[in-house]
Amino acid sequence: MTHKISLAPLTVLELSPTQAVETAAAAGYDYVGLRLIPSTPEETVYPIIGDTPLVRETRKRADDLGILILDIETLRLQPETDVRADYSRFVETGASLGARHILVAGNDPERHRLTDNFRTLAELAAEHNMIANLEFMPWTDVPDLRDAARVMQAVGHPSTGLLIDSIHFDRSGSNVEDLRTLPAEWFHYLQICDGPAEKPATTEQLIHHARHDRLLPGRGGIDLLGQLRYLPDNLVISVEVPLNTPEPLQASVRAELALAATREVLDRTASVSPSSSSMETK
Repeated sequence: MTHKISLAPLTVLELSPTQAVETAAAAGYDYVGLRLIPSTPEETVYPIIGDTPLVRETRKRADDLGILILDIETLRLQPETDVRADYSRFVETGASLGARHILVAGNDPERHRLTDNFRTLAELAAEHNMIANLEFMPWTDVPDLRDAARVMQAVGHPSTGLLIDSIHFDRSGSNVEDLRTLPAEWFHYLQICDGPAEKPATTEQLIHHARHDRLLPGRGGIDLLGQLRYLPDNLVISVEVPLNTPEPLQASVRAELALAATREVLDRTASVSPSSSSMETK
């Protein structure tokens, strides 16, 4: 297998962008992801949209340490979203950081408007040599793999991608066999983690586990091997593991543990993976 590995921001959310870059490089990751827009009111807001000193410092640290920025997050397509007015500076900032991918969530129940906005975002991303990747989550308006595939088909733009997050794939009841029917070029990177086999009973529990209480890859009951063996072999693996341990662990330790566990899962997958040519290439 030829997977490169990225440190996702949620794994080390307390770190600043420059600290995340330094931590990823020290642990041995190939890439790092950066959260430019907080997902919750509790998260720290950093001056990292536009041509700011922090943006320039983060890019310089990444260049100096030889680590690449994989993706920037999180854009939410909502009923009131005006893509170019709201997100042009975000995309421009990602391009200046050298990021290749944008993480997108669908939070609009009106499907025609959602697909129009996603297409506009893809056009904006293409202007900066970036790809907008739609991540489905059970509590959003794009809750599972099949629904995300319908959005991708409706948009039909080459600068879009479909992002699988292991825990959302499992909790949404998505089927690994469906992955075999989807175009390989839709997939650019994967977010990996683990969780208990028993699914949370409520939406509130789903959200809590996803944001605060995941398990290291291979330490839970999610069928990670099933997901991985039907996806392209060259995907970048983004390790997104917010750990909730009895004794708090430093971010650097969590990053190292997450990387080691991910490599173990990838090694196991390599020994059982069928050819990825079973995926559609249309």
